[in-house]
Amino acid sequence: MHIADVTMFHAPASGGVRTYLQAKHRVLSRVPDLRASLLVPGAERDSLGDHHTLPALRLPLGQGYRFPLRSRPWRDALVALAPDIIEAGDPYVTAWAALDAGQRLGVPVVGFYHSDLPRLMGDRFGRHVRRRLERYVVNLYRRFDSVLAPCQVMADRLQSWGVEHVRVQPLGVDLQQFHPGRRDPAFRDELGLSPETRLLVFIGRNSSEKNIDVLLATLKRLGKGYHLLLMGPGMPHQVPNNVTVVDRCCGVHEVARALASSDAMLHAGTRETFGLIAQEAMASGIPIVGARAGALAENVPLGAGILCRPLDPEAMADACHSLFLNDVAASGRYARRHVERHFSWESAMESLLTHYHHLRPGSEPHVIPQNG
Repeated sequence: MHIADVTMFHAPASGGVRTYLQAKHRVLSRVPDLRASLLVPGAERDSLGDHHTLPALRLPLGQGYRFPLRSRPWRDALVALAPDIIEAGDPYVTAWAALDAGQRLGVPVVGFYHSDLPRLMGDRFGRHVRRRLERYVVNLYRRFDSVLAPCQVMADRLQSWGVEHVRVQPLGVDLQQFHPGRRDPAFRDELGLSPETRLLVFIGRNSSEKNIDVLLATLKRLGKGYHLLLMGPGMPHQVPNNVTVVDRCCGVHEVARALASSDAMLHAGTRETFGLIAQEAMASGIPIVGARAGALAENVPLGAGILCRPLDPEAMADACHSLFLNDVAASGRYARRHVERHFSWESAMESLLTHYHHLRPGSEPHVIPQNG
């Protein structure tokens, strides 16, 4: 089987989609008789092994993202790859190119609905824009042979709009990279914190749906005994005294060390479709204090943290106090076990491969060899 992934959501500072594709291609590379190709935007047309780029417009202030303007080059590139199945990872030009290529090749095309476009844009531009985008999403995703959603709440929303053939496909976590063993006793010293200070962390882009302002307001209420580490591009610099900012895109080893060396993650996002950073924090052995909304409500179980009323700094501060009244380390151990049971990349890819084979009757099933 030859699988081709195509998406514009692939840039140096991009998050969950790029992580998913990297993990997918890493895991599937271990499967005999299976080839996985990736087609994404770049500065120029290029190919390195099964990684292919086509030139696309760099978005101003777009954190490295590039936006294809014409579908034909993307369709032609997919046709030239001649895959047995195509997966489109965004709802823009490359999705339409994937559908066109799939029709020409006579192969199934899967649409992965990674982000809730109508709600994200509706939050910024109002109800009218949201409703127009809902109609656009329905018109596009009804055309796919199958639609993947990273959590049940997103699958339910698509189905309520009238999109059929929706399947929940959770993402995964690199359980070796994100591990409690990455904890570094020197980490707090580098931040100038006393051993008694409760260290909270959030890592991600400073986009509106992450509600960084709620995190800052929460730390104002928590005061001296708590400290928040904010890591990611675009983070604000006008912050309370008990907040440290690392305003850049951080490497995976740096992220893993910061997560494992903190006491808990603070996450105010309300539009998460999977909440990958929360799962990585849990895999690192720390609990979550987060908003009871989106995928966090679905993927952070009781015992692995505390969820509170969204967009409410007072409620989030109370949740932090409640978390630290109990055994935080025990909550972190439970969080790690939960991710081990439900969110390894190997189990996610086994599920995805099974679904691919159902879309191609008569194809031979593939088994992912155990790593190492």
